[in-house]
Amino acid sequence: MLSISDTRGRLAHSSPDGRNRAVRFLTLAAVTGLTLAGGCAAPSDPAPDRAQGRPQPAASSATTTPQPPPPASVSANELGQVPVLMYHRITETPTSVYDRTPQDFRAELERLARENYVPVTTTEYATGNMDIPAGTHPVVLTFDDSSVTQFSLNANGEPAQGTAVRILLDVAARHPDFRPVASFYVTEPVFGKQDNQRTLRWLHEHGFEIGNHTKEHPTLSQVSAREVQRQLVTMQQEITSAVPDARVRTLALPHGISPDNEELARSGNFEGVQYRHEAVLLVGASPAPSPFSQEFDPLNVPRIRSQGDSGKGAKFGSTSWLDKLAANPESRYTSDGNPERISFPDGTEASIVESAAERAHPY
Repeated sequence: MLSISDTRGRLAHSSPDGRNRAVRFLTLAAVTGLTLAGGCAAPSDPAPDRAQGRPQPAASSATTTPQPPPPASVSANELGQVPVLMYHRITETPTSVYDRTPQDFRAELERLARENYVPVTTTEYATGNMDIPAGTHPVVLTFDDSSVTQFSLNANGEPAQGTAVRILLDVAARHPDFRPVASFYVTEPVFGKQDNQRTLRWLHEHGFEIGNHTKEHPTLSQVSAREVQRQLVTMQQEITSAVPDARVRTLALPHGISPDNEELARSGNFEGVQYRHEAVLLVGASPAPSPFSQEFDPLNVPRIRSQGDSGKGAKFGSTSWLDKLAANPESRYTSDGNPERISFPDGTEASIVESAAERAHPY
C-alpha cells in the first residue's frame, strides 16, 4: 500500500468578525513534499450548457468517441491536492483580509484559467465527480455569508455588474473551458434580503451549488446539539422552500468551528426534517486532499482564503498556495480525462481509498 506523509496541526485564524478561532487544517511538511476540488456519484445538477431531454442522434458505426490521451502524456495525478478557495465580500472598499476587490477577484480567476484550473462545485469535489478535461486541475470556488456583493440580480433579472457571479461569468466567456460554477454558503439575510425565489432559483438553474451556512451564523461549539440541528434544518428549509428541487449537500461551518458532536455537522434532524452533508468545510488554510485519497476527511475539508501576497496570514492565502502549486505541478490533482479510472504516477507517495481501488490506474 502506498503512503502519504503530512503534518496535521491547528492554526488560529481571525474570522470576519475579528475573533480568533482555532481551526483544524492540513498543512504540508515541506513544499517539495506536497501531494495533491469530486466520488463517483453523478452531480446533483448538470451544467447549464448540457442538453437535457433533447433527442440525441442515433449511434453510427462510423462514429467514434474521442479517447483521452495517455495519462503519462498529461502528467495525470488524481491523488493530488485540490485548492478549495474561500471568498467573502467582493468590494471596492475592503475592511479585512477576508474581502477582495472586484479587480483582485477578476485577476485571480484569470490566473486560474491561465493555469488550466477548471471550477467544480464542492459536491462534485467531495463525491469525486470531477469530469474535467485531461491535463486540467479542479478548483472549488466557495462563498460564505451570502453577501450582496457576491450575487444580486438587476432589473432585467441578470447578475449585477461588479458582483462575484457577474465577474465569474465574464471570465468564463473569455475562457470557454473555465466552467462558471461555484458553491454559495448562505445564511440570513440571503443576499441582502433579496427575493429568495429569484436569487436562489437563478443560481440553481445556472449550475451553481447552494450550501448551508446555518440560519443565524452561530459558533456551533457554543450551542446545544438541538440548536445545531435547528440552525441547519431551518436554513435548509429556507433554501428548499425557494428551490424545491435543490438538494443541500454541503456545509460551511460558521467561523470554521465544528459542533461538540462533530457528527452533527454531517447529519441530523429537527422536528422530523433530516439533513445530510457530503462535505463539511473549515476556514483554512491549505489545499484539500483528493477525494480518492485516504487523507480525505469529509467532515474536515480545509480551504484557502483568497488573499494577495501581503497582509496578515498571506503565507496561508491563495496567492502563496497557487505559487507553490505552480512550482510543484506534480503535487496538484491533474485529471486524466477519463472519469472511469483514477490515474497517478506509479510509485507516488499516496494512498488510494479502498472503495476506489478497483479504478486505480498507476502508470
